[in-house]
Amino acid sequence: MSANPERGGALLTVLWLSAALGAIALSVSTTVRSELEHTSSVADGLRAHYLATGSLDRGIQWMLWGAGARNPNGTARFWDRTKPRMFMTYPTGDVVVEMIPETAKLNVNQASEEELLRVVSGLTGDPARAAQVVAGIVDWRGTGSGRMSLDSYYLALGPTFRARHASLEEIEELLFVRGVTPELFYGNYVEDTQGHLSARGGLRDSLSVWGTRSNVDANGASPAVLEAIGMNPTDAGTLVRMRMQKPFETVDDVRKLGLPTTRLQVGVGTMWTMRATARLRRPDGTPSETVRSASAVIKYWDDPRLHPSPVQVLRYYGDAWSEFAAVPGGAAR
Repeated sequence: MSANPERGGALLTVLWLSAALGAIALSVSTTVRSELEHTSSVADGLRAHYLATGSLDRGIQWMLWGAGARNPNGTARFWDRTKPRMFMTYPTGDVVVEMIPETAKLNVNQASEEELLRVVSGLTGDPARAAQVVAGIVDWRGTGSGRMSLDSYYLALGPTFRARHASLEEIEELLFVRGVTPELFYGNYVEDTQGHLSARGGLRDSLSVWGTRSNVDANGASPAVLEAIGMNPTDAGTLVRMRMQKPFETVDDVRKLGLPTTRLQVGVGTMWTMRATARLRRPDGTPSETVRSASAVIKYWDDPRLHPSPVQVLRYYGDAWSEFAAVPGGAAR
């Protein structure tokens, strides 16, 4: 009995159409699943962002309510100016609010070229680029005696402008300096050996117009600042890990760890960077990998005659770097 060629061709056509439809269905399902995961990640990021910014506003409100309110056991009811951290717990996540004195940063107008070079080298990992950036900072603040001015560089830009050749009034002026990019100023993400991304601070986390010229705060100084004052990377890493577990109460706490304490201090001030780091919590209660941070530069007025409000917000940043972004919220206290 001979085979029917028309029937065989129809069967082959059906098989090819089935394979094509299966491939299309697989492609569509993969795209839909990818878009759903992307949407979920975006939604989680937005929730964590609002959790961080909301906690920042809550921390400011606690400061407005004053440092004098006490619980029956004597602890501060809202804000204790001697404590560098506040912890806030919500149904959807945990937040660490850090109070970082401006003395944890170097004064951008008074820091030596060597200190600036160590800071920028630590942030970029590129000594040649760091030297160019530092030359631009020194020229901008007008302390580059004997050097050729960089005005010709700025005048060649569009729009053109000249360097101030005077002390910086705002730290954001660094964004105009030759070699300084937004990534260097605000910070960026770095990848570890396992492929995980974590936030790394920028110039705004290490330099300030209100910063210190002498000792830096051990609980708030960035790794780049710790290296700038002479601490080697290993000791700086140890100090950061130990202060995440428990903030230092005195410089002696640092000395007991066998770490150098030259140019370190632990104390309070009247100006801080308040930094809130929020980590979402999964439905099973475990910490999520979704983390967002926000920060604000705050001035506290002890004398109400000097300012109508005891708390003045000088700067507000919708994002920020924090070492707590690398560990589950609430794990390091």
